[in-house]
Amino acid sequence: MNDAHFHLAVNHLPIIVPGVAAIIMLGSFFFESEHVKRTAYFVFMLGAISTFVAFSSGEGAEEIMEHAGADHNLIHEHEEAAEIFALFSHAIGLISLFGLWASYKHKKFSNLVAIGTLLIAGGLFWYGNITATSGGVISHPEIRSDYKAPENHEDHQE
Repeated sequence: MNDAHFHLAVNHLPIIVPGVAAIIMLGSFFFESEHVKRTAYFVFMLGAISTFVAFSSGEGAEEIMEHAGADHNLIHEHEEAAEIFALFSHAIGLISLFGLWASYKHKKFSNLVAIGTLLIAGGLFWYGNITATSGGVISHPEIRSDYKAPENHEDHQE
């Protein structure tokens, strides 16, 4: 498995895991459960850790893709988006650590931290979408906004 393959294998985790955590966090409000809230915090922290793995594998993937002829500008755009995404992801991981502490200590502001975590998750999802799309266009021209399908495109049925 080369660096580009590894990057493709792990880069979905930092995008999907916080979505699962947000659903769990919303469930903690519905069920009024500190245990469920704590689970959400742990899952958010897992997402932040997975961001380190995906981000650290990006440089090797970049070298392979540039050698394969990928557009450097597209790669740079993806890298810029990934840096902002990583900031949101690491922030939500740290806030989750703080929220976990507040939950265990039964602090009165615990619910405010949980709500703040969900709000930051909104920014994380926004930049996750930008990062994922900008990464996808590197190898998938069909999702680019300037893509034009061939005029003589015929569906082949076998």
